[in-house]
Amino acid sequence: MSGGPEPAKGRIGVLLVNLGTPDGTGYWPMRRYLSQFLSDRRVIEVNPLLWQPLLQGVILATRPRRSGANYRRIWRAAENESPLRTFTRAQAERLRARLASADGTGEVVVDWAMRYGRPGVDERMRALMAEGCDRVLVLPLYPQYSATTTATVADDAFRALMRMRRQPALRIAPSFPDHPAYIRALADSVRQALAGLERPPQMLLASFHGLPRSYVEKGDPYLAECERTMRALRRALGLSEAEFPLVFQSRFGREPWLEPYTDDVLSGLPGRGIRRVAMITPGFLSDCVETLDEIGRESRHVFMEAGGEDYTVIPCLNDSPGAVALLEALLREELAGWLPEPSAPGG
Repeated sequence: MSGGPEPAKGRIGVLLVNLGTPDGTGYWPMRRYLSQFLSDRRVIEVNPLLWQPLLQGVILATRPRRSGANYRRIWRAAENESPLRTFTRAQAERLRARLASADGTGEVVVDWAMRYGRPGVDERMRALMAEGCDRVLVLPLYPQYSATTTATVADDAFRALMRMRRQPALRIAPSFPDHPAYIRALADSVRQALAGLERPPQMLLASFHGLPRSYVEKGDPYLAECERTMRALRRALGLSEAEFPLVFQSRFGREPWLEPYTDDVLSGLPGRGIRRVAMITPGFLSDCVETLDEIGRESRHVFMEAGGEDYTVIPCLNDSPGAVALLEALLREELAGWLPEPSAPGG
């Protein structure tokens, strides 16, 4: 019995994976996206028999409209998509161009996917295999590890493999909370942003996405990795913890989340005489609804209503040269043994 045609092989695929985004800001696109996201057992650990009736009932009857309004404020009309999709695609394109310029071989194929929404991980892994990739590196775009983010990307990649008859070799890149290239890019972005201000801020704050405290108590290393980022970034900028505190945003539900809460801290600063602040969000590699609308609009309102005067939000790394240099550094480290060793001078 003759076998099927031998597929092209020998190339290496790199799949950048970010959280996800709805396809539109209307009720039904938002409902589909939120249903997929909030049905993930890694994200919501409540028993599905209790959670799903609540989610599919009252939550998805009301939340898509509120979330859709948030997305409409940041939606990129020209591309008809969210900034997260725009920047993730741009990161992949710039990384692909950088590798092609450096190596000139086309051996590494760079693509991107979303954990929730489109394009999905399964779809893009199959596309990489169709381009001759028999080895794939999945690179979750989360600087700090959490089961709710990095682990669920790995889950999705493994599920994709379970549906494949011919599987590629697979690697999952680890988180990079204090990778030198990451800290260097963040520190450079802070210096550049602050240099352009007429008056320097009295305090710099780093806001990370929140997480239920119970998740950390069960062993999630997210808090420890946020603290690793902050220790390295404070050293790079020469700032103390009092000058550059760590805060947490984006609470959901009634149980305690990681503290201190961003808005609680911001509302108390003017009463202490701190009326000029700058915010950075080192848990996000790309700007999204949490950075642009929540920190950029909602938290700004909290601070200004409490008596603040100047409120600056430092953009995420997005598709900046620093972000692309970071991704290349991570890629080259994780592809050790797959990429050929560089030739020695004169070899």
